[in-house]
Amino acid sequence: MTIAIKPATPEQSPDIAEMVGQLLAEIISRIDVKAFNFDRNQTAERLRQFLVDQKYFVFMAEDAGKPVGFIALYESYALYAEGAFGTIAELYVRPQYRSKGVGKKLIDRARELAAAKEWTRLEVTTPPLPQFERTLGFYEREGFAITGGRKLKAGL
Repeated sequence: MTIAIKPATPEQSPDIAEMVGQLLAEIISRIDVKAFNFDRNQTAERLRQFLVDQKYFVFMAEDAGKPVGFIALYESYALYAEGAFGTIAELYVRPQYRSKGVGKKLIDRARELAAAKEWTRLEVTTPPLPQFERTLGFYEREGFAITGGRKLKAGL
């Protein structure tokens, strides 16, 4: 297994959208709540546009050219963060590639982007706990610290 981490192109949006669907389905299955609406074609088009507009930064993990994972980030701003910082919106590794260093390689590439952009930090929200304790453990091993609170949303 030779994993390559590469910037995603707009043309790869359908492959990434497929993995987004898998990520959301896994979360929904574990928490037993339909927390997301997902349409693969709409997601692929939305991602394509985000990439074209450079609003989203996505890196693909590939094994012999086959997509096996991805990380998506965007730039955020906050006074508490002392300026611009990166938010990890999604990180997904296909189950058969987990615990093989793929997620770490994706995080390392995100850190490289953060340094190049001079972001003050990277932030991430885990899926619900306790169902995703392994995910939390992964982020903690990668140097992320719990800062408290919970992610909340309001529909508009």
